[in-house]
Amino acid sequence: MSRPLNFRQIEAFHAVMLAGTTTGAAQMLRTTQPSVSRLLAQTQQATGLRLFDMERGRLRPTREAKDLFDTVQRHFVGLERIEDRVAAMRRSGSGVLRLACTPALGLGMLPGAVEEFAQRYPDVHINMQTVGSQYLREGLLHGTYDLVVTTAPLEGMQFDLRSLHESAAVCVMRPDHPLADRASVDIMDLHARRLLVLNADDDVYLQLRGAMQDHRVQPASEIETTYSSTICALAAAGSGLGIVNPYIAGVFAGQLAIRPFTPRLPVRVSMAYPTQTAPSLVTEAFVDILAARCQGLPAEM
Repeated sequence: MSRPLNFRQIEAFHAVMLAGTTTGAAQMLRTTQPSVSRLLAQTQQATGLRLFDMERGRLRPTREAKDLFDTVQRHFVGLERIEDRVAAMRRSGSGVLRLACTPALGLGMLPGAVEEFAQRYPDVHINMQTVGSQYLREGLLHGTYDLVVTTAPLEGMQFDLRSLHESAAVCVMRPDHPLADRASVDIMDLHARRLLVLNADDDVYLQLRGAMQDHRVQPASEIETTYSSTICALAAAGSGLGIVNPYIAGVFAGQLAIRPFTPRLPVRVSMAYPTQTAPSLVTEAFVDILAARCQGLPAEM
């Protein structure tokens, strides 16, 4: 009566078919010849098939053995693919890094870290999305992203949140703007000037609006837009003054005068993981690179 085969029996049969002898199979499996012979006998007994006979002292596989070997060989090819995949994952994690960030960080802070990561892990596929804060939250909740990097507050949400860096908002303008010769720009300097602002749900804008109300500052007019990069482009074109995070301002450093702004408006960069899955090896590797680069940044940029 046949019985289920175990892996050691299948492995021994596979090795004997490849090597042609039990001695050769034992060398392949790094075991002894008697052990292979015993497993081979168990395999024949378990299957109820005559898999080998002896001819002049040598094993000769039967037709049944060759038919069985075709199936076993496919099994071992599958195992080799699994082992190759495991080895690749050991080298570079899951092989995919799904990263999302705010547009300003996608232009300012993240490219250098992504390039360093890509140099170290060239086989990893990187999917980097730059989206608004609401989409970052939704992506985390649904497990769309492995890691989110943002300047938008995520407090109150059930995320694994970690602070990366803190700086302060800066004032940007054309190099020939009347305020460009100042060492810094004060909030009172915004009075009666054209101001470039972000949408009302942006954290820097909310801080700026509160400070303007406290100091009774009234700009001459405002141009509202969605992205800090657009504010920088408008400022470089001479459309007014903008208050933005320093990470995006640095991208436009060759086109803008960038000045410290008072009162200090904190800009905090945080990263968050989805709660439903543990971070992969590639995610942790990218976090290490990003954190190390952030440690090298000055507190006031």
